[in-house]
Amino acid sequence: MAAAWRRAFSLHRLLFTQQSVVVKLEWQQVSSRGYSRSRWRSPFDAGQPTHESHPELLSAQEIFPGISVSDFAQRRKALKSYLPTESMVILGSATVKQMTEVVPYPFRQDADYLYFTGCQQPEGLAVLDDQTELCMFMPEHDTETEAWAGHTAGTEEAIRVFGADCSYPLQLLSEILPQFIARAKAIYCDLGFLNPIVQELPQFQEAIQQGKVRSLNKYSQLVRWVKSSAELELMRQAAAITSKAMLQSMKVSRVYCHEHLLAATVEYECKIRGAQRMAFPSVVGGGTNGSIVHYCRNDKLIDDKSLVLMDVGCEFHGYVSDMTRTWPPCGMFSPTQREVYEVVLDVMKECFKMCKPGVTLSQIHQHSVMLLWQGLVQLGLAQGNFDILHFYEFNRTQVGHYLGMDVHDCSTVSLDLPLKPGVVITIEPGLYIPVKPGIPERFQGMGIRIEDEVLITRSGHEVLTASVPKEIAEIEAWLGQSKSNDSTPVRTFVCEKPTES
Repeated sequence: MAAAWRRAFSLHRLLFTQQSVVVKLEWQQVSSRGYSRSRWRSPFDAGQPTHESHPELLSAQEIFPGISVSDFAQRRKALKSYLPTESMVILGSATVKQMTEVVPYPFRQDADYLYFTGCQQPEGLAVLDDQTELCMFMPEHDTETEAWAGHTAGTEEAIRVFGADCSYPLQLLSEILPQFIARAKAIYCDLGFLNPIVQELPQFQEAIQQGKVRSLNKYSQLVRWVKSSAELELMRQAAAITSKAMLQSMKVSRVYCHEHLLAATVEYECKIRGAQRMAFPSVVGGGTNGSIVHYCRNDKLIDDKSLVLMDVGCEFHGYVSDMTRTWPPCGMFSPTQREVYEVVLDVMKECFKMCKPGVTLSQIHQHSVMLLWQGLVQLGLAQGNFDILHFYEFNRTQVGHYLGMDVHDCSTVSLDLPLKPGVVITIEPGLYIPVKPGIPERFQGMGIRIEDEVLITRSGHEVLTASVPKEIAEIEAWLGQSKSNDSTPVRTFVCEKPTES
């Protein structure tokens, strides 16, 4: 290896002048071609926001807003506390996936890798064990690639930004990693995110045959399940952004009477408020499309007598939101729409009462199923004792899920685990009425879901998306505010007074 790989820098003195930056560096010899300190670049670019490049966003020592290098170290310490001594953890980053030969899909980091390292960039690998708090294997700098895609973090940034105590270029992985494997009695990892080089190592294959390789997910996701105060602040901001975007989308739905236009509106409103991306493809289903649980074609005009169901969420510095509202773009619920909507809303209110420490998501779900069945009987869509197959025709979803860095966060954490303060869940009852013989025509194709984000607190719960109206009177009042915008050169809905019986 070149001499640069065998040396590291320690910052001796930094003197700023008006015309130039004078940097005095003291060379420091290190062994095994690793780095103990980083090299200064001016201007500094770690391939993602840092205090040096984004002082308006991050304070010194922060990797995410409000989350510092030491916080990430505490996360790794918490993970190790779940594992036996002499265990080894291997965390693999997500990889870039290609849309075409030269066009990549937008990159999103694996949640575990991001949670325990703070690195938002692809192709890396991190190792933890009893002797090494954090060792990171990073891609080597490639001037040709960087000319096209920009600078990315390497071994220097691993130590300077992410707090690794040693770092190596990825091309040394097959040389260095076997040393970690040799001293480990158990190896915890997610095989789906491991670099192929790791999986092909003879030492790793031997560890698999010996039963040493075990799943990391059930431990890593248990650490991620309960959110810190800093994480909750980011989740509150994500929820606030989505809520404001939803309110604006509802308000303009009377004139933007196309699924695509409403999807474009909510995504625009999220991003101009600071969201980095949407958390998932926006669901905007008008009319019968609202009865398709995860409809996301968003390509049809919305009939002026129909409801529109919008299920959306954004991502804000690694944490996501998820909420749903259903409303009549014309501004007024019909009697039949009102009847079904009130069933769903009543179920949601009853589920909220159960959102407190000690209750499980499974218990909330079972309660919601019984209440929805009663609602179906009340509507004349079911009769008699509960029938799971008949119920499945109208609802095939859980009433909620965990929320955090992923939309369906911590999927290996049991839904039978009692909720704790700091856990965030969704509550999202719904009825999806199919178009089929035997169902009264006035109900056919109607889909209604209402979803909020709920934080479990010591005293009960807090609804993070409560600012968006759910009550029928509040929705109609909010939609009525759009009537003054009828000058927009787009077809406008005008509700006629409902006459149906």
